[in-house]
Amino acid sequence: MSRSVSPPRRQAGNASGKLITAVLVLALLAFGAWLVMRDMGKDEPAGVTTSQAAAGNTDGKAPVPVEPQAGLPNLDAAATYQPKGNVVDVDISEYAGYAGLIAANGGLEPNPDSFFAREYGFQVRLSLNEEEGWSKLNNGRVAASVTTADTLAVLGRQFDVVVPAQIGFSRGADQVVVDTGIASINQLKGKVLAASQFNESEFFIRYLASEAGVPVKVLRDLDGRPGPGELGLVFYEDAFVACDAYEHELQGGSPRLNGCVGWSPRTDEVVAASGGRAKTLVSNRNLLIIADLLLLNRGFAAAHPDWARGLVHGLLEGNRLVRDEAATQIPVIAKAFKWNEADTRAELSKVHLSNLPENLAFFEGTIDSAGSFQGIFQSSVLVYGNLIKNPADPARFVDTSALQALKKKGLYANQSIAIAPIRSGNAQVSLEGDALLSKDIRFFFQSNSAVLDKSAPANAGYLDTIKNFLQVSPGSVVLLRGHVDDGRRNEFQKQGGQELVRSMSLKAMELSRQRAQAVRDALLERHPKLDANRIELVGRGWEEPAGTDSDLNRRVEVQWFTLE
Repeated sequence: MSRSVSPPRRQAGNASGKLITAVLVLALLAFGAWLVMRDMGKDEPAGVTTSQAAAGNTDGKAPVPVEPQAGLPNLDAAATYQPKGNVVDVDISEYAGYAGLIAANGGLEPNPDSFFAREYGFQVRLSLNEEEGWSKLNNGRVAASVTTADTLAVLGRQFDVVVPAQIGFSRGADQVVVDTGIASINQLKGKVLAASQFNESEFFIRYLASEAGVPVKVLRDLDGRPGPGELGLVFYEDAFVACDAYEHELQGGSPRLNGCVGWSPRTDEVVAASGGRAKTLVSNRNLLIIADLLLLNRGFAAAHPDWARGLVHGLLEGNRLVRDEAATQIPVIAKAFKWNEADTRAELSKVHLSNLPENLAFFEGTIDSAGSFQGIFQSSVLVYGNLIKNPADPARFVDTSALQALKKKGLYANQSIAIAPIRSGNAQVSLEGDALLSKDIRFFFQSNSAVLDKSAPANAGYLDTIKNFLQVSPGSVVLLRGHVDDGRRNEFQKQGGQELVRSMSLKAMELSRQRAQAVRDALLERHPKLDANRIELVGRGWEEPAGTDSDLNRRVEVQWFTLE
């Protein structure tokens, strides 16, 4: 299953009785511990080792990391889902992104008055399942389920499913929380984050680290450390437990974790409880690389093509109802998830439910303000590195025939792509603060000039990298920061003293800006749909050398500023 944005509900029971019992038990435990410490003459609580006390684990309840999987998940063998009567089983999780399915169904239970029943003659049973349901879908125990696009790359060829539609984009639910002093992804080098394996939270941080050129090292426990240029990840049972682990470490004097990757509301709670020691470094509110998908058991889709089309049509109709008629749908969604209406509105604000043209653009790769299916899939293959040794072809999963049929019928003709930046008031991207991430790219120029070398194939790939930055984050701005080599500075000093050094420094500054301008021009020529106002330039000459290597200093640094 994809995720639960809100923590799973627990039975409330008799709150006052439980509270009194808990207080009495804690009082007895505290009194016993005091007696033991008094008799033993120790400063530490009984049963806590010196190393635990130093690490801040004084309550003995620190979440325990799980052993990281060295290989990819194995699924149960593929089998065809067989409907019982005219009821189709669909698994979802407690996440507002799946509100469209609930709206189309009129709730969770099979409903003869639902859109699916009225238009296509079958009913749907929506089941809330917070466990990973990939084997369940593959093995034919449900007809349909949901996950994110990055997960398909991980599961690969063994996953015998069809992806007929995108459900939507997560917009702020996924977050990276870090120590307050960390200002960018690049500054995570040498740091350790708590995460959970093989879901959108791991993909989120791996994607950002990859774009910043920061290698990821998986650690088995909190005693392991990454290299000075690496980001370490320690895995926990799920994203909420990962956040619990970071919060626990913050309570000690020497935290071994520098942050966590998870989703709200747990990430927000960690920041609130940190006393100013933690902050949200970035969310995916304006970074659209977490895309939820509808998945169909392949055998079921082949045996019941009309019902498969009905599930897609119902999803899009439900998304429309939630987008356009939220007031009438919120009570239905709130009842299904056992949320109150205020929480339901808050959770819906963190998703973008996709319509028909957004679906088609997502799969065709023509959407200009968010990630595409192929782009996210291939990004997942890249960021997981050697874990995915023989990646599947993303096209093997996709079947847009139901979407195309709806378009051909002229349905939803009044809809348009409406993905836009989410702004706080009149906030604009600020280039005065820290970039979310920086990436040094060595474009190839003709000798001693600002003319890009068109014979260098790497240049085209670098231009696409910059375009991808802008595409996946509506409202973001890229700053092209030009640099040149400072290797002749001492030579100029000997030839003409400080005056010549100053003169050549100004020329170097101008050359570096011209080179940044050349990159900008080439970028807009290659990708003419990009908004030129989102590409800023600065020439820094030889004032910011990357080291003593002349080749490395002839570079354009790409800084990515996002709207938060």
